[in-house]
Parts: sequence; C-alpha cells; structure tokens
Amino acid sequence: MDFEESRILAHSHPSIDRLRRHPWAAAAIGGVSLLGMVAAFAIAPTAESPRVAPVTVLERLPAPTAILLKSENAAFLREERVQRGDTIASLLNRLGIADREALQFIGGNRQTQDVARHLRPGNTVSAKSSEGGELLGLYVELPGEDALLVVERTGDGFVAWQEALHLESRAVLKSGEIRHSLFAATDEADIPDAVALQMVAIFSSEVDFHRDLRKGDRFSLVYESLTHRGQTVRSGRLLAAELINDQNVLRAYWFQTEDGEGAYYAADGSSLRKAFLRSPIEFSRVTSGFSGARFHPILRTWRAHKGVDYGAPTGAGVVAVADGVVETAERQSGYGNLIVLKHQGRYSTAYGHLQKFAKGVRQGTRVRQGDTIGYVGQTGLATGPHLHYEFRVNDQPVDPLAISLPRAIPLTNSLRTRFNASSRTLQAQLSLAGQTTLAAIE
Repeated sequence: MDFEESRILAHSHPSIDRLRRHPWAAAAIGGVSLLGMVAAFAIAPTAESPRVAPVTVLERLPAPTAILLKSENAAFLREERVQRGDTIASLLNRLGIADREALQFIGGNRQTQDVARHLRPGNTVSAKSSEGGELLGLYVELPGEDALLVVERTGDGFVAWQEALHLESRAVLKSGEIRHSLFAATDEADIPDAVALQMVAIFSSEVDFHRDLRKGDRFSLVYESLTHRGQTVRSGRLLAAELINDQNVLRAYWFQTEDGEGAYYAADGSSLRKAFLRSPIEFSRVTSGFSGARFHPILRTWRAHKGVDYGAPTGAGVVAVADGVVETAERQSGYGNLIVLKHQGRYSTAYGHLQKFAKGVRQGTRVRQGDTIGYVGQTGLATGPHLHYEFRVNDQPVDPLAISLPRAIPLTNSLRTRFNASSRTLQAQLSLAGQTTLAAIE
C-alpha cells in the first residue's frame, strides 16, 4: 500500500538536537524502521495437523505517517513538507498539533502573522509537541533568507524569532549532453537553473547559446550545494565548467585570492572576464553617439557630446562596466544625478541623468562589474529618459564604442602557483563528472 513518510528533522533548534541524541529517541527510530519492513512468515504443520505444504505469506506492516522522537518529558518531533494549498492550520494538523492558543499567537504576532506567505511547496516545517498535542516549538524555513522562523512555548505563552541557518558547502558533480537545448539538458541532469545561468554568463563571450550549440555537445560542471544539517537549502557558485561545443573544448575555473576577490580563469591562468563591459545597460539603443559637435536639443547650440546616450525606459537598471570605487554620487548641473566610478589605472566612467542611485551607492563605495548602481531617468538637461555614459582615460572622455577596451589584469606569478594547484583539483572533478551518465533529451 502507498504511504507518505515524513523524515527526521534535517535542521533544528539546539534543544531539538538534544532530543535526537537521547537514547530513547534512538530506540524509537529503530522501532519505526522495523515497522516499515516487509515481514515473511513460514507456516509449518504441527504433529496433530494433517501434513500440508509450507505456505509463505508476505505482509507489509503499516508504516506511520510521521517519524516520532520522544524524550523523557514526552516531547515529540515531526517534520512535514509543505504541499500546495497548505495553511498553517492544515500543517499543524498533519504535525499532530491541536493547540488553539498556538494558532492565535501565530495569527496575531507581528513576526509570525505573515508566515503563510513562506509556505511554498517543498519547504520544510518542523514541530515539537507534547503528548496532548500542545505546540512546544515550530520551525519554518524562510526561503531566500537562509533563516528559520522559530516559535517556542515559554512559561507564560509563546515567543518568536528568526534564526540564521549555518550553511555548509559541498561540491556537486554533474554532466549532460545537448539533445535539444541547453536548459532541457540541465533539467534532465537535475542541475539548478541558477547554475546553468552561471555557465552561460562565463562562456557567453565565446559561444552564442541560442545559435552555436550543436546536438551532441557536452558539458560537465562542479558547483556548490549549500546545506543545513544535511538538507540542501540552495545552490551556490559554479566552481568549474567544461563545455565541448562542436569539438571545441572550453574550460573555466573559479579562483579566489586571500582578499576575497575572485574570478574565472582558463587553464593557462588567463582571465575569462572582460575588464570592461561594452555597455552599461541591457536592451537599449544608442540615441546619440560621441561627437565633437552636436546640436544640443535644450541649449539650442552646437557643442561637443563627450559620451554616448542610451535610450531606455525610466527605472531601467544601470550597471557598473568594471570593478571600481564610487568617486562621485551626487547631482551635478546638466548631468543631473551623476555617478563617476574610478577603475584600475587611468580609467574612469560616468553615468548621468539617473532617476536615482541604487541602495548603498555613495562616495567611497566599492562596486563589482555588473552591479546595479543606478536607474535610468531624465534629471538634468534631458528631453527624455536615457542614460548618458562616458568612458574617460586620464579624466579625458573618449568614444567607448571605438576604443579598444583594456584586458583584465592577469594573475601574478605568486598567485599562478596557487591557481595551478586549485585548477588541477577542479579538473579532476570535471573529468569524474564527465564519466557519469549524460543527460539525454528525447
């Protein structure tokens, strides 16, 4: 017969851990395991009965719907997965909780009254209860926050707080083969979309993933899986990737220095990241190019246009084209809301007419390439929403669409030794991943 079996808590409050380690708890687990086994009985004749052939009867004994752990204080622990349509009441019922006072607290407390919006299918909810069904503790995953919402009974009621998950990282090795599309293959290999998108970002300068992929192309990946007490919470960073596209082998390895800065490199130690993005805004069009003399639509006079204007809707995100430090984040006359970033060496970039700055962006803030720093607007001398973008060398504007952009800084000799050791380990893992069963799309 079919049955649903809840699992032992994969994560818990320290008080729950003590129950799990109690000898009585261990005995309970063993007893539950026996109940779920298939039993076989051989029926033999007695001396008084007629001689008959032995008969073997197979019987599956009923299994419980939840695994229980019991302490000397008669506390029970249960865990359930959120199902579609679940409410707090339905979950507490499945968890064996019959406690009107607890329901009233959850519905009225500021920290818990919006818990229903965290009940996403597949998330984990755990509870500790008394023999009479009173709630002693409730533990709800908060998706996207790497935290638990904890509700516990005290002497005179309940208290609630958020508790950070202590995530551990483990390496996951996966491989796949393109039969129809990249994302069909990654789905077949059970690779998270967030990891697949990282692979696309790494190799996008070498491969057009819409047009260049071929049937039979293969990929192998090593990525982080972040877990809490053995349970996967989310995927992390892509650590290494190999893509064989039309017999051309591309490899990338993540390498991080002591100061926390990291990037992807090829096997020879060359950086796979461009030092500067060509454009600070996606899905836009150039409405006015770099020019020594342009008729200004507001000032009604001819003057130099020392940047490139990108037409985009108000509120569109503007990103830093390279790592840098915010030199200016203020309103400046014709520029309106202006951000100036200072980059490596003699380079800087400017972003004008912004509607507003991104949260946390101020003078002295360090930003990474691709970080959103502001939003398109039409502040200052602007006739419509657009971004005015300048690329400066020694504080002198140059045409960003014509200049040969600088390359990323290569690894130093001292770092190269460490990178070689790290990449050898990752390469061995990639090779092992490639030996596993490849994802096949019909």
